[in-house]
Amino acid sequence: MSHALPDELLKRFDISGPRYTSYPTADRFVEAFTDQDYIQALEQRRAGSMALPLSLYVHIPFCESVCYYCACNKVITKHHERAAEYLRYLSREVELQVAHFGQNHRVSQLHLGGGTPTFLSDEELGDLMDMIRRHFSLVPGGEYSIEVDPRTVTEQRLQTLAHLGFNRLSFGVQDFDPAVQKAVHRVQPAEQVFALVAAARKIGFESINVDLIYGLPLQTPESFARTLTQVNELRPDRIALYAYAHLPGRFKPQRRIVSAELPSGNDKLAMLSASLDAFIDAGYVYIGMDHFALPSDALAVAKRQGRLHRNFQGYSTQADCDLIALGVSAIGRIGATYSQNAKTLDEYYDALNQGRLPVVRGLALTRDDLLRRAVIMAIMCQGELQYESFELAHLIRFKPYFARELEILEDLAEQGLLSMNETGLKVTASGWFLVRAIAMVFDKHLQQDRDRARFSKII
Repeated sequence: MSHALPDELLKRFDISGPRYTSYPTADRFVEAFTDQDYIQALEQRRAGSMALPLSLYVHIPFCESVCYYCACNKVITKHHERAAEYLRYLSREVELQVAHFGQNHRVSQLHLGGGTPTFLSDEELGDLMDMIRRHFSLVPGGEYSIEVDPRTVTEQRLQTLAHLGFNRLSFGVQDFDPAVQKAVHRVQPAEQVFALVAAARKIGFESINVDLIYGLPLQTPESFARTLTQVNELRPDRIALYAYAHLPGRFKPQRRIVSAELPSGNDKLAMLSASLDAFIDAGYVYIGMDHFALPSDALAVAKRQGRLHRNFQGYSTQADCDLIALGVSAIGRIGATYSQNAKTLDEYYDALNQGRLPVVRGLALTRDDLLRRAVIMAIMCQGELQYESFELAHLIRFKPYFARELEILEDLAEQGLLSMNETGLKVTASGWFLVRAIAMVFDKHLQQDRDRARFSKII
């Protein structure tokens, strides 16, 4: 068995960096960007690009119990009646949005995230999907996905999700080890997950994703190896493998994790190395960053064909499109702008009660931002750059413009992460595992700010 990456490279690049679901990254958003700026972007879209399909993201913040590792925007409650109020406000937000850019836009991608979207009852999920269909047109063949907490669904609920139009599921697993599950306050027997995945396959979902986290309390290379074996037996279509970032100063639930129980840096690297080997040996294709897919999955096919894209929902097969974000804290993209909604329910409700969109911050991209976004996304998705295409699209001379960046990349080329010539560069097989490190070279904001601790580890 050959290692996907040599240990010395794993150790060298055990650094923090952005995930590049956007560029510039969300930490660069400013409060000077208001709901009025967002409305202007919507109206410009209405005037110029109505034929292009949309992506929709809906944030459902509620969870019945807290998972100690969680860094998501969430509301912990057992009061399910709070969901009905939230859905009323979501409907109000949609009505305000479509008032500015029109009804019945085509949607090729929909994702319900959270929180726990399956906190909603079947009836509430039905009402939500009815509301979306009243205002948008979900096109045949689109990606319609929902995040699922295995503790909140049954086979019958999965059948309901399929009936509502969802064709992709993402199960939050994190780890199958009972001791680790107890340490992070998320106990869900492996048998339960296996039964649900089997049921989802029988129902006919097009793609099933499983989320895993390494670096959790009480994890060891030996215990995580057992989880890897079980995941390969489960054989989901896609796997997302994340490194746990312990930031208790920023995320209150993490303060309940006992720091002494966290694995050492060397053990985390051993888990990562074992994961790369296990999934590749099992036949998975490494998509980029921390995502794997079976060769037959649409994501792997898109990578082979050079059609891979990336947005706030991660890697996607859908063409680069505007993203309408709905709900508390949700982040969207319209044209050359990013926007984020209020992060608390009180602020979110208050804005809508006043008849205005709940946008509280965002960013209007500069010409340089747009160029660097195109470069970074080409690296993250296609793994190569042809300088001439950027020169023609952005009216620049690539090598003089990025002289400093290309000089830095020469060192990465010597490490075997990419190849360079006069006309472009290409990420190597080893470089794909460290693609964030390559993309980071073109991040002007990051190069000016060395405080990277707020980001997750790049591998």
